[in-house]
Amino acid sequence: MALAESYLGIAAPYDLTALRDCGSGVEWPPVDQRPRISETGMPTLLLDREEYIEQTHFFRVFAERLRENIPSQEILTTVQEEILSTTKLPMAIDFLRSEILLQGRISDGMARLEHYFAPFQTFIMRQAEQEAKSRFDQFMALEILTREAEFRANNPTPQGLFIFQFECLSRNRLGYTDGLIALGGDPLYDDAWREWFGVLRRELGTSEFSDLLYFRSEQFVADRRRATQDPEFTPPHPMLFGLREGRIAKAHRKKDPLYMFAALQRQLGYPAVPRLKPKSDQSVIHPVLEQRLQRIEQILKIVQAELKGGLDLSQFFVKPDDVT
Repeated sequence: MALAESYLGIAAPYDLTALRDCGSGVEWPPVDQRPRISETGMPTLLLDREEYIEQTHFFRVFAERLRENIPSQEILTTVQEEILSTTKLPMAIDFLRSEILLQGRISDGMARLEHYFAPFQTFIMRQAEQEAKSRFDQFMALEILTREAEFRANNPTPQGLFIFQFECLSRNRLGYTDGLIALGGDPLYDDAWREWFGVLRRELGTSEFSDLLYFRSEQFVADRRRATQDPEFTPPHPMLFGLREGRIAKAHRKKDPLYMFAALQRQLGYPAVPRLKPKSDQSVIHPVLEQRLQRIEQILKIVQAELKGGLDLSQFFVKPDDVT
């Protein structure tokens, strides 16, 4: 991990092991200003906007060139020159290239650079590289990472990012337990969100997701105050969603959660999750080639009939009625 940290030149801004009381009864830095620490001890930091812009370009170009059957090592070598050199991404790509040559998996390199790549980004790529996940391939993973990085670059909100990430888990069946753990390592979420992620891991499967969202919204507080006629009612937990999210969740109780996700995207402008494209009904064979194959098939039928002695040449004669 020290190698990955020094590779990007990113170190923890504070020595968290040296935090102590400063004499005034207050720890420094404040709790809400400390970097999030992952399970391996590396800080997860929010990146600058230009980093996410370059990540968007990187993931999009990576997917486009993979479709052209270009090897991943060659893609990483060429795309590194396209990335803005004032960001940390070129050094990260160089590290990923060396890691994929050594391990054969790009997710292993992203996991070692967890102070640069968010845990959810690593989780998505790891799921795509598993052989058992044949339905969830690398193209879908890169499309998800592209849209997520694009959303992060444009004043993201925890609510919008969570809805996008949770729908990715739901629609692609990636697993809520490990997925929510990965979400908890994102620096955009505070401790209140992480506490709620633990609730989701326990309650999903026995409670409706729309209910869980509604009970953590300002709409629930407004409804309870109206029902009890108690304007001083205060919920025991912090509210994570606003009135509009709560209204949409309330309207979709006991309905398919995918309908609620679509309504949130329409009403609040949340990013849409990419979907698997249905296979086209059009023939994969070029029409000219298809005509030639049909002619060859007719010739083979004639040859087979001649070998069997059952060739009737009268069927090829021009009938008198056809002569003009």
